[in-house]
Amino acid sequence: MWEYTDKVKDHFLNPRNVGVIEDPDGLGEVGSLACGDALKLMFKLDASGHIEDVKFQTFGCASAIASSSALTEMIKGLTLEEAAKITNEDIARYLGDLPKEKMHCSVMGRDALEKAIAYYRGEPDKKVEGEIVCECFGVTDREIERAVRENHLRTIEDVTSYVKAGGGCENCHDRIQEIIDSILGTERPAAKKPAKLSNIQKIKLIEETLEREIKPALQKDGGGIELVDVDGNTVMVRLCGTCSACNASQVTLKNYVETKLQELVTPELVVEEVA
Repeated sequence: MWEYTDKVKDHFLNPRNVGVIEDPDGLGEVGSLACGDALKLMFKLDASGHIEDVKFQTFGCASAIASSSALTEMIKGLTLEEAAKITNEDIARYLGDLPKEKMHCSVMGRDALEKAIAYYRGEPDKKVEGEIVCECFGVTDREIERAVRENHLRTIEDVTSYVKAGGGCENCHDRIQEIIDSILGTERPAAKKPAKLSNIQKIKLIEETLEREIKPALQKDGGGIELVDVDGNTVMVRLCGTCSACNASQVTLKNYVETKLQELVTPELVVEEVA
């Protein structure tokens, strides 16, 4: 369970400036419903060039709604030059901080503001720069580099918290680590080969991996998983929460759950979903 500040709770339960501005001067849309978070930000300027009115629509968690609400309060009355200086860390500080795992919500707010200002200035949408690293969430190496440098990130988990990269199938974890290492100037230690496991050791490791690694990642987007049985190298599980009704559940099961268990327990494991 995340620990939220009173200010986060207030902006979630009583969000400010929700709605639509007809014919806005600035309009920025980021995220996607498929990824679990989406934000549409609109503003109107007064005659002196200050942000007179600002509205938002958000699909997402409590932190996404609170971050969007806070951002609208922060930029109201500012010039575009002043608003453009607001960072995702400023949004988090305004709310009295956010859980590390939810910092991507403040990043989404900053990105929507940048797009809205670019819209007003008539600047074309930025082309995707760099190479797509995280296929699940469409995150590039440039976006990861920016997050690492601006927020002093040090681990893959940090990167996932800020830009969601690595939070899906995890096939991009090695590339994310390479980016972090190149910025920090460090090298990864050689991976240890897994030892031969007894059946009891294998089942215990499966349970520990589900609890420590897999469940927290699925719970971020309202999903979950339960261990039903282990028969030899076949791991039988039941998906729950949003995962049970997700069209991509089998992708999650095979490309994330199975891959993670094969990596941390033994490569012979096969994961199957049961009712």
